[in-house]
Amino acid sequence: MTEEFRKSLSEAFGEEIASRTMTALGEPPSVSVRLNPSKAPSSVPMIDGAGPVSWNRHAHMLGCRPSFTLDPLFHSGAYYVQDSSAMAVGAVAREFIHPAGRPLRVLDLCAAPGGKTTDLAASLREKCGSSFILVANEVMRARAGVLADNVARWGDPCVTVTGCDPGAFASLEGFFDIIVADVPCSGEGMFRKDEQAVQQWSPDNVRLCGQRQRRILADVWPALAEGGILIYSTCTFNSVENDGNVLWAEEALGADVCTPELDYGWFRTGCGYSLIPGLVKGEGQYCAALRKTSPSGSTRPRQAKRLKQDARIAALFSCPMDISLRGDLSVAVPEEIAAETAVLQGLHPLLSGTAAGSFKGKDFIPHADLAMSIFLSDKAFVQAELSLEDALKYLHKDPILLPESPKGIILVKYCGCGLGFVKNLGSRTNSLLPSDRRIRMDIDIL
Repeated sequence: MTEEFRKSLSEAFGEEIASRTMTALGEPPSVSVRLNPSKAPSSVPMIDGAGPVSWNRHAHMLGCRPSFTLDPLFHSGAYYVQDSSAMAVGAVAREFIHPAGRPLRVLDLCAAPGGKTTDLAASLREKCGSSFILVANEVMRARAGVLADNVARWGDPCVTVTGCDPGAFASLEGFFDIIVADVPCSGEGMFRKDEQAVQQWSPDNVRLCGQRQRRILADVWPALAEGGILIYSTCTFNSVENDGNVLWAEEALGADVCTPELDYGWFRTGCGYSLIPGLVKGEGQYCAALRKTSPSGSTRPRQAKRLKQDARIAALFSCPMDISLRGDLSVAVPEEIAAETAVLQGLHPLLSGTAAGSFKGKDFIPHADLAMSIFLSDKAFVQAELSLEDALKYLHKDPILLPESPKGIILVKYCGCGLGFVKNLGSRTNSLLPSDRRIRMDIDIL
């Protein structure tokens, strides 16, 4: 493990804890199991003399690693082999599991191999009976197969296994009461179990993981109900992937941090908890909770660049506009009907709002529809009033000249009404009128 990694630990937890963690990462990993309370075997010999896991009353710390393959109880789903630190996610989630008067809807987004899923299933069954649905999802096909096998062993029929990309759940707008997102990460907390994670670690990989985690949260966010809870977790230590992403989600997606106060001796960060080898017997784990405050139809997050671009587009209009993206195209809708318009997108309308334009690098290229908007501000673009002759030439996509206008994007008008845009190069203009809107017949203006 590199000096850069040790420095990262020191920045996150202080030098004393970093030193203890580095020592612990060189020791053999602990072993723990969690019993299936719905099967409750009268005797599980391997837990005789085992120690407790304070944050899960069904879990036990073993003194050594037995051969689970040779234990029929393992194959029957009487227990699940899970790291004790990973059980912290279930402990946080239990604070938000309450009967809802209808089946509680929960999504375990990145569920393989199934430890958190089976922990959630046990907690849901104890608190809700059969009045819950737990969707366990894994996008990687091979890992999804392992997940399905482990869920089948656990034996709870209220669990459904899926193999979808996180974005696929956006169509289930506001459906889930709780989403658990144990996202792929740089794996710092698993270094003593995963040599590959050690070899792949670098500050650049940490940043790359952080960006990928944000995309995952953005993709699934619409599926969480307003007021619903997202449990965010990783098995890493750094603030980029942990508190940094939670604070980003709070601002960009619309949420409040609501991590409960729990007295298990975990390290309290600004937004959540870190379980750290050297302070706990298990591996590394981070966990925090967010309550969604934005409408269930929330759009994808707007990072700093998007925020600047959206503000730039909104300034083109004379009334408050909500800006969203459809591919690369920015679309503007009056703020007072933005929520209703968002609901209608599932109907795949051919036209909705005003197509404003798109960015190519730093340049904004206006869409032809923008010229026709009744809310386009008179101050948005330099304008050129065309004669009848030039207006027809423009609409025929014939060359026009604007020698009195500055270089750049020009809104061309006729009798005060917007026709479209050109890019004035001085000696000539490039028309931005779509070819399918041009006049096709021959014109004779004389």
